[in-house]
Amino acid sequence: MSTFAIPTAVLTHAERIAADLPVGVDIHELLTGRAALLGLPPPGQVSAGGASRLLRARDEWCAFTLSRPDDIAAVPALLECDDVDSDPWPAIAQWLATRSADTAVARARLLGMPAAVLAETSPALPVVSGVGPLAPPRTWADLLVVEMASMWAGPLCGRMLARAGATVVKVETPARPDGTRAGSPEFFDWVNSGKLCIAADFDDHEALRALLAAADVVIEGSRPAALARRNLGPDIVPARDGRVWVRITGHGTAGECADRVAFGDDAAVSGGLVARAQDGPLFVGDAIADPLTGLAAAHAVFDALRRGGGELLEVSMAAVAAGYAALPEDGVVDVVPRRPAPCTPAAALGADNSAVRRLLDNRSAPC
Repeated sequence: MSTFAIPTAVLTHAERIAADLPVGVDIHELLTGRAALLGLPPPGQVSAGGASRLLRARDEWCAFTLSRPDDIAAVPALLECDDVDSDPWPAIAQWLATRSADTAVARARLLGMPAAVLAETSPALPVVSGVGPLAPPRTWADLLVVEMASMWAGPLCGRMLARAGATVVKVETPARPDGTRAGSPEFFDWVNSGKLCIAADFDDHEALRALLAAADVVIEGSRPAALARRNLGPDIVPARDGRVWVRITGHGTAGECADRVAFGDDAAVSGGLVARAQDGPLFVGDAIADPLTGLAAAHAVFDALRRGGGELLEVSMAAVAAGYAALPEDGVVDVVPRRPAPCTPAAALGADNSAVRRLLDNRSAPC
């Protein structure tokens, strides 16, 4: 089986963070489990999943990701042409070669496409803000977690909380469920097993407000404006004492960064977490910013709960990757992808709506 070259410093630091969690985490499995489940090849200047490319602009390397139909549909607008071939990458590479990386990536972002300039992001710890009263110490099993996140980083954070004993409610809209439901069932189960899964209309503000108001932890994975315009942000929805709200973004929430879309591979490039080769940078691992950010978010949540909560935690995937990229170099380890053990299948979309309504009724009932 092919191996994935992972920097030793990345493995060591991730293991140090995992050791402080109240659940056991196999870092090799965390970083290579999806690759093992999907049979992905080691990356080069094409990501392991195949949707991202490292490409040379006139002055610098950058990463582009075409993982969604909307990204592919936006390519003609990006290149300012009427149409492109079924394989758009040669045309993108040719277009990039005559432009600066900053200019090209800015245009892609204007079109809502995931793109990044190599090492444009500096390391940063999660941003912590007080948003509510503290709570006395609680056991993990007492916690109600509302997960409003999809794909990998946010659901992985929720899965770690579920493994610690918390009740985790995964919220999806029927019109746009978690995109990983359409992929490998084994991968979806790996990061979502053990959660209650409900279907909710994101325009049903009152129902969502009631759910968020009952939560001890909220995991938010959308761009902040998506909830803010529905009056569902952490500074608006009434909170239980000690509620922790963790906001996972691609590039942070400051200024235009709040509107930037990111996936694990391009976020890693933004943070400079790449390997170096004679012909240019290479991707590291499989969408590595996703599992590293899920781990960082879970660690930040457990730390906040130990402090009594009442906090908003903002975790940027690119900043997490930049933190790992800044570690002193200590060689690489060739890691054989580690397949996760079989787990209980995750619930179907909307399977637990009735159970969650009963749970909320019980939480709101007078003692």
